[in-house]
Amino acid sequence: MYSPQRSFVRARSASSSDTDRSIPEARGLEASLLQLIQDHSHTSLLLRQQTEKAKKEAIRKAQGVSDLLVETVNGGVQECYVIEKRIEQEIRALSTTITRFMKQTDQWLATTHALNTAVKEIGDFENWMKIMEYDCKSITAAIHNIHQE
Repeated sequence: MYSPQRSFVRARSASSSDTDRSIPEARGLEASLLQLIQDHSHTSLLLRQQTEKAKKEAIRKAQGVSDLLVETVNGGVQECYVIEKRIEQEIRALSTTITRFMKQTDQWLATTHALNTAVKEIGDFENWMKIMEYDCKSITAAIHNIHQE
């Protein structure tokens, strides 16, 4: 890296009067170059530190935004979950009520069927009685006709 400058310095140092002047110039040039490199390194280091700091800050803020978004979404999901649980409880209660009403309805149907059967039997008995009465009247009339002749 410094070889072209040194060769230039050596080429100029061939004369004795130039030698005294070229050494301070070369040292001044090297010192300036070293100073530029140090400044560049220092500036690069500062930029790297600022970039890293900005990166960490951006990550922290992005995580904060992400947390807020997740919290917002989860709030809605949590509310939906609570409502879903209430609906499930209501469904269970309604299912129990429906089962109870079905049993009660079956009992009512059995009772009304028994009542209908009893009414039919009463109707059948009444009809049988009417037939028996008619038959008895017919027999009585026949016997009465036979006696009268």
